[in-house]
Amino acid sequence: MTGEQPSTGEQLAEREQAAPAEGEGPAQGEAPVFDSQKERKRRGGRDTARETGGQDAVPTQQNGEQAEAPKPAPVDQGPPPTDDRAAQQAIKLERMVRATEEKGRRVERAPEVEDIRRRPRPRGVDVVRELGDRVILQFNNQTIVESDDTPRMRRGARNVYYEELSGNRTREIVERDNGIQIVTIRNRYGDVVQRSRIAPDGREYVLSYVDERHYEDDGDWRDPGDDLPPIRIDIPREEYILDSEEVEDPDDYYAFLEQPPVERVQRLYSIDEVKRSARVRDIARRIDLDTLNFEFGSASIPETEVQKLEGVATAMEKLLEKNPAETFLIEGHTDAVGRPEANLALSDRRAEAVAEALTNAFSIPPENLTTQGYGEEYLKVDTSEPERENRRVAIRRITSLVAPVASAN
Repeated sequence: MTGEQPSTGEQLAEREQAAPAEGEGPAQGEAPVFDSQKERKRRGGRDTARETGGQDAVPTQQNGEQAEAPKPAPVDQGPPPTDDRAAQQAIKLERMVRATEEKGRRVERAPEVEDIRRRPRPRGVDVVRELGDRVILQFNNQTIVESDDTPRMRRGARNVYYEELSGNRTREIVERDNGIQIVTIRNRYGDVVQRSRIAPDGREYVLSYVDERHYEDDGDWRDPGDDLPPIRIDIPREEYILDSEEVEDPDDYYAFLEQPPVERVQRLYSIDEVKRSARVRDIARRIDLDTLNFEFGSASIPETEVQKLEGVATAMEKLLEKNPAETFLIEGHTDAVGRPEANLALSDRRAEAVAEALTNAFSIPPENLTTQGYGEEYLKVDTSEPERENRRVAIRRITSLVAPVASAN
């Protein structure tokens, strides 16, 4: 990306869709901008159901039979949304169910889904390896790392208890000394389908809410991005990605993070769906914290580096004053040196380290932060050599993807 003149996202998309396979043509550094395009290039540039409308690519079930290919929704996106409400214009919720509305049966110990090593898995999901407190999974032609965020959610808890709900769901209630409750509902596979912060006065702030009809009897994990057409946006790159190295005024973080998604959101997604789908994540703008440096092979943040988070932490704090239900995704990335599985685990720990620093040093509530490591899957600089720009952490404000903005009022 060095030395190029600014280009619109649409021009970038058109150029990058036709990019040759790795090692052919482009000079080092010309990696695609969007994660979904990086994913396509990594898979050899072959068409998928997302790109062909389901006409040329037919997925195969485990038993060898052909399954019906998902087809991109015929969506007229129109111009980029002007605010979060406009971004959610297509979403229709008949009724919001409070996180504590359904009566549950209290259980004496944590349910099985709380342990990522023991939780049940959908069909087609293989556990590749366990790396300490991380599990490497493979499904849908992708490899991901899964970790447990409950220790962060329990920060400052005076009490934690669990309830069984209908449909093999579980509810975790974290009670803090300040009277705040964090209520998390998980489905039978441990995916978060609802998370709320309930204030001492009973007011509920919905941080994550997904229509569970999307999960009804769904035994397979699939990419919800397959329902969307290839991303096309007509904005300069610097309005889609903010590089910390280019930030001169700390207020730039707030001005960037408060911007709405770059296209309309067709439905609310679970946090786990956003983490797993490059195409869905592409809807949210991204900050690359490329000024934050980790020691080689380490996930620890030196004290001298923590202060580099102050600008983005201040921006988060201002956004949370306006809407306490904001959710920020913190992504960890590595370069392509080393074993891919080890890089996945390392990147996930780095993302978690940033979340911990934002909470410990700047008091950003842990429930407003979710983390995911991607290892070397989405390189910023297209090279297999050691590259500092690829060893980065990124932040997206995904509120409009995972919660109804009306709940902020």
